[in-house]
Amino acid sequence: MEIIPDYIDKTTWNKVLNHIAVSDEPPPYLLIDKEVVKEKSLIIGKGIKRSRVFYAVKANPDKEVLTFMSSLGVGFEIASEGELQILASLGIEPERIITSNPVKTLKFLEQAVSYGIRYFAFDSEPEVEKLAHYAQGSNVYVRLSVPNEGSEWPLSKKFGVELDEAADLLVSAQQKGLNPVGITFHVGSQCNNVYNWNAAIDKAWELWEVTVQKGIPLRILNIGGGYPIRYTKNVVDIATIEKKIDKAISRKFSTDVEVFIEPGRSVIGDAGVFVATVVGKALRGDENWLYIDVGVFNGLMESIGGIKYNYFVGSRSEQKVWTIAGPSCDSFDVIDRDVALPEPEIGNRILIPSSGAYTVSYASEFNGFSIPKTILI
Repeated sequence: MEIIPDYIDKTTWNKVLNHIAVSDEPPPYLLIDKEVVKEKSLIIGKGIKRSRVFYAVKANPDKEVLTFMSSLGVGFEIASEGELQILASLGIEPERIITSNPVKTLKFLEQAVSYGIRYFAFDSEPEVEKLAHYAQGSNVYVRLSVPNEGSEWPLSKKFGVELDEAADLLVSAQQKGLNPVGITFHVGSQCNNVYNWNAAIDKAWELWEVTVQKGIPLRILNIGGGYPIRYTKNVVDIATIEKKIDKAISRKFSTDVEVFIEPGRSVIGDAGVFVATVVGKALRGDENWLYIDVGVFNGLMESIGGIKYNYFVGSRSEQKVWTIAGPSCDSFDVIDRDVALPEPEIGNRILIPSSGAYTVSYASEFNGFSIPKTILI
């Protein structure tokens, strides 16, 4: 492979190259470095007092990944009966599971309650009524709408309510036999604006104070996820983000507030390297097209939402500018444009780092292409 930049973990890269050299596994597949996962799992939450970490299963729900994370003692955040069934098959205790999906299917809600899960998010009166019917007495926390500026994957429109409505919903939840315990928010996935957390915490504190005045003492502040990883540009490190978060919480909240964190991308993202193959090349007008066997539909869906990856090929040929596309017979399957790479041969491997999160979890078998296998190394 060509020389890699300093930001890529050399140990991970060597593990990847060694695996490719000795494995008969046909690409595409996703390699996950367990040591990187372990390191991130131990770092996240370390800078925030009284915090608990719940890995967002949607980021990568592979059973081997979840088994390894369970051995590290982290909790899990889920949103569906499918994710619950995976954790149940692994014997994960209900006390280690929360669900922060503010709109849950009835099937999931019934199964979650039956399994023993007792922490649920909500952000509407119909959801309060559902929870009151199916999860009477459960601990609930309201989803507050907060700024998402500076996040590469904003989440502020689909979920969340403003202060007055949030306060009314907490009161309603209590009146209907639920146990309102806190507030949750999400600053957006891949958030590069550290001030989003300050603004969100300030807003949550306003709601906290209003709720206390209404006779509902809260104890949990769920700050969601959003910690960024490096794709093609530098990002703020976890220690810096958590130092600011902890300072903001300490400045506003009492010393006994519990902090829930729901990292996904930041745990698994840069532990992953996609191993793919060049399957075609073409010159179309003045554009060089490079076709590989993993694309938008079977692993790189986030590329159409703004996430840009780095690509590495084992070639010393002339560098060209490429449009990179996936293998399906669909014109939507274009991963990236204006990518400078040495020209590879058909059959050469192409490696895509920082691809552990929201890749195989988004993947489908559209057009008959298989979902890439996940392999821990």
